[in-house]
Amino acid sequence: MTQHFTAPDRLTGTTGTQWWRDAVIYQVYPRSFADGNGDGMGDLDGVRSRLPYLRDLGVDAVWLSPFYASPQADAGYDVADYRAIDPMFGTLLDADALIRDAHELGLRIIVDLVPNHSSDQHEWFKRALAEGPGSPLRARYHFRPGKGEHGQLPPNDWESIFGGPAWTRTDDGEWYLHLFAPEQPDLNWDHPAVADEFRSILRFWLDMGVDGFRVDVAHGLVKAPGLPDIGGADQLKLLGNDVMPFFDQDGVHEIYRSWRTILDEYDGERIAVAEAWTPTVERTANYVCPDELHQAFNFQYLGAPWDAAALREVIDVSLAAMRPVGAPATWVLSNHDVTRHATRFANPPGLGTQLRTPGDRELGLRRARAATLLMLALPGSAYVYQGEELGLPDVTDLPDEVRQDPSFHRAAGQDGFRDGCRVPIPWTVEGSSYGFGEGGSWLPQPDSWAGLSVQAQTGDADSTLELYRRAIAARRAHPGLGAGDDLRWLEAPDGVLAFAREGFVCTVNLTGRLVSLPVSGRLVLASAPVAVDGDRFELPADTTVWWTV
Repeated sequence: MTQHFTAPDRLTGTTGTQWWRDAVIYQVYPRSFADGNGDGMGDLDGVRSRLPYLRDLGVDAVWLSPFYASPQADAGYDVADYRAIDPMFGTLLDADALIRDAHELGLRIIVDLVPNHSSDQHEWFKRALAEGPGSPLRARYHFRPGKGEHGQLPPNDWESIFGGPAWTRTDDGEWYLHLFAPEQPDLNWDHPAVADEFRSILRFWLDMGVDGFRVDVAHGLVKAPGLPDIGGADQLKLLGNDVMPFFDQDGVHEIYRSWRTILDEYDGERIAVAEAWTPTVERTANYVCPDELHQAFNFQYLGAPWDAAALREVIDVSLAAMRPVGAPATWVLSNHDVTRHATRFANPPGLGTQLRTPGDRELGLRRARAATLLMLALPGSAYVYQGEELGLPDVTDLPDEVRQDPSFHRAAGQDGFRDGCRVPIPWTVEGSSYGFGEGGSWLPQPDSWAGLSVQAQTGDADSTLELYRRAIAARRAHPGLGAGDDLRWLEAPDGVLAFAREGFVCTVNLTGRLVSLPVSGRLVLASAPVAVDGDRFELPADTTVWWTV
């Protein structure tokens, strides 16, 4: 099953192109993408059957959220066996077939890697519990005696990202650390066996032929020595804004330097992408030094409001932070952990990234389409979350009893509304699950899914799907788009963004009203109808236009 892949670049037909610098990468959340066996849950066979759709969409690579053996306490981000496929998704043979089919279609495959924590059903952790205090396997996690006269208090004051304390007490009296759910015990990366195991896991999947890894909680592997108290409650409000003793510790970079040497041993330009929540973009840049990872998600951009000044600032800061380390900037609007941007932009700003209100659907879609053209015009690599090319909103009215997000069921945690962006996507206008599969869907789909399906939008020139297809094709065809860090801001009225790249101009109206502007060149693409009259044009509210010059 070993398979070293050297893919020809789809633009130039050559190898060694540093393809990740301008790649459009599509995130597949396997349980919600396509169901191949009709059990109501998406699987690898379903993904494999829809690969031609992704090729035709024009993306360069497919990132698959976890499909490993798991009790599914956190939708697969609690891994029991990193070298096995969970039966709900298929088998290793299915994974091998998917990778081979993707490569034949010119698509690269990126898989999720979860190194911060394992499942509590991982063999290491089960043995650590069974063997009790003093077990050598407990040193591979963070087991500690409690505070208080009888050890009845947690070892420190850290809070779980999912709410409540970050410690759970075992039957023998010791406590173990879990920054997420209790079913996700944190691994101790100071232990050499942990580092050795993950180097072996990397090689296993590289030998299978994967083209890269998305590193989950890349900022969390190393904890501050002594696990010091933070000294206050409401610690979730500090995440991404302040220095934390369990996140973004400098020791993580030694780990990623060792991983880079492994990636560089393989042909086909294998890569790794950091999911790193850091206080600043400059701190994020530390993860993509030339001898570490290749990309890092730009969460500051994802969280920016639909506001010209705010977007310009985060774009400038992102590009400036990446230049010194020679890494590409990345741009993302949605993923499996946040409310879809078609719904975020439908609501007033300042509500965060997890919402439970639908807002103004028409306004949200108009802004989402404009935001997509802005994102795809920026220098670097772009990420697309499954279904955003259909203009899907979040499903904000899911009944509480069907929700599976673990943070929804834990008091004082995140809002826990991630299920709304994980509802299975629609492929056809009819059927019990709109083409997702023959056995319904694991989360209920709204009736509006029919009109938003791939079938309904294909061939409709005004649809969001066809806008994405044209935009990705134009991005690939235009020599001034894609890789680089070149961007020159042009003079524009307040609330309007206009910038130039080589032979290209992008204009975005964020004012909420019609604006009359001079024509910038030949109109290539617009997110909404635009009226051109001689040397001027009328740019509607919440609209982006591409020009060639």
